[in-house]
Amino acid sequence: MPDEPWTTKRLLQWTTTAFEQKGIESPRVCAEMLLAHVLEQPRLKLYMDPHRPASDLERAAFRALVERALRDEPVDYLVGQAPFFSMMFGVSPAVLVPRPSTETLVEHVLQHARRTPGFSPPRIADVGTGSGVIAVTLAKQFAKAGVLATVVATDISDDALDVARQNAQTHGVADRIDFRQGNLLEPLRGERFTYLLSNPPYIPDHEWEAVPPNVKDHEPTLALRGGCDGLDLIRPLIKYANLHLSDPGQLVLEIAACQRSEVIHLAEQAGLRHPVVLVDHEKLPRVLVADR
Repeated sequence: MPDEPWTTKRLLQWTTTAFEQKGIESPRVCAEMLLAHVLEQPRLKLYMDPHRPASDLERAAFRALVERALRDEPVDYLVGQAPFFSMMFGVSPAVLVPRPSTETLVEHVLQHARRTPGFSPPRIADVGTGSGVIAVTLAKQFAKAGVLATVVATDISDDALDVARQNAQTHGVADRIDFRQGNLLEPLRGERFTYLLSNPPYIPDHEWEAVPPNVKDHEPTLALRGGCDGLDLIRPLIKYANLHLSDPGQLVLEIAACQRSEVIHLAEQAGLRHPVVLVDHEKLPRVLVADR
């Protein structure tokens, strides 16, 4: 129907269908994110004026982004931000796109510190912080609860730390987070923390081919692949956790579901107590918790 104007409603309908046919996850949300980005308005406002016709420039800009999304480029990178824990975070190809499963880790720490004597106010280390979503969210949520948490966030990538620092500034917690560059636990030498946290690279080699192209071809491989069994970085984090945990203290790691039994065994070997693996929003075993 070429004579019909390309309104907000029509653009969303067409793009959602195209994304569905491509197999893009959450096609409607992705269409809304791209159009809201082009129109420079909140997603909610798209539904307040559904019959607004797009200008030629807006259509051209939107079409270019849709074409890139259909070539598997992550929509979060195209708009430069992604949601996490009901907040928006800046993202770039230097960092992973935050996932809902990581919210399980954050929620556990918030609830555990609130109900467990000796864990509040916490001193937190976030190893491999990436975009900083774990560190920033915890610093902000603890502050909302009137708890002064201090956080050290590390990453081997300077580019990732730049993204994380900007997110801390955006959410008003830059003064509570000490960002440090370095590999794994090296920047924490000689220090102890109430919580030692990490969402490390953990995809094993045998699962790599099944990783969707929008992840495998665009997100940083350094932050995804964990070696033959996916435990190359998880092993040292567990092995040396006791050197960096205060008393009381707790290690909390995101893992692959297939690693549940092995990480519990590694935690027991390292002398950690009460190791358990929590399930995420999909009921998959994804977060190792173990006490000093």
